[in-house]
Amino acid sequence: MIIFKKIVEFKNYLRKLKNKKKKIGFIPTMGALHDGHFSLISRSISENDLSIISIFINPTQFNNQNDLFSYPSDLKKDINSLKIISENLILFNPSSEEIYSGNIVSNVFSFGGLDKYMEGKFRKNHFQGVATILQKLFDLVKPDNVYFGEKDFQQLRIVEYFVSNLGFNLNIIRCKTIRTDDGLALSSRNKKLDISSQKIATNLFKALNFVKENFDTLNFEKIYNKVRHFLSEFSEIKIEYFIIADEKDLKPIKTKDKNKKYRAFIAADVSGVRLIDNIKLY
Repeated sequence: MIIFKKIVEFKNYLRKLKNKKKKIGFIPTMGALHDGHFSLISRSISENDLSIISIFINPTQFNNQNDLFSYPSDLKKDINSLKIISENLILFNPSSEEIYSGNIVSNVFSFGGLDKYMEGKFRKNHFQGVATILQKLFDLVKPDNVYFGEKDFQQLRIVEYFVSNLGFNLNIIRCKTIRTDDGLALSSRNKKLDISSQKIATNLFKALNFVKENFDTLNFEKIYNKVRHFLSEFSEIKIEYFIIADEKDLKPIKTKDKNKKYRAFIAADVSGVRLIDNIKLY
């Protein structure tokens, strides 16, 4: 496995790949890799000539500095895990100084209203930071296919819009959420939960699954009330939002249209750790 930390060296290597017309798959990450990431990498390996992974904890997408500083990181473990998957992977692991040259600020983008709700409402400027780093990485790597998990579905939709709006010549590949046997969506933040809290966190998926099972039979008021009542039984869980939204424009809905697709979204603090999840309702 080849590891690059400097943009100049990475650019030179990528230029040679492009000259050889290699099909490139790209998986941008913030590290603390888990089976969810590995599923994206494995799919990229199967669909491309070469797969590139970036590990960079992007400061501009954190609206809470404490969250940035406490974000889980274990680069040595990540590298060892990647080597087990394949020795042919390319890792880009730059510093903040290398990426931002001392000017750690976000660019300003329009997302067509996709950022008005949920994460966009509760994490101000979060998606501006995400788009800023992705623009830099896409311009650098120039991948053919980029892989994102559906766990961060709002981010996925925003990236799809952003890529189309800016005219990037690449494909965004949606990949299903990977879960533990008891339903907890895999996330780097899960590393901050002890075993007891991880078990409690599985109730987020139970709530979402209840919505999926009853979406066609219960009205919205009953669904919202039952979800909130169920989760209120756990003192460790504090709901930030629970929303049923149109999958395309992410607008919260109160009535159903059989011609549209919907998802249920949730964000909650579980024992001091903020988690998000979603489930498709079709």
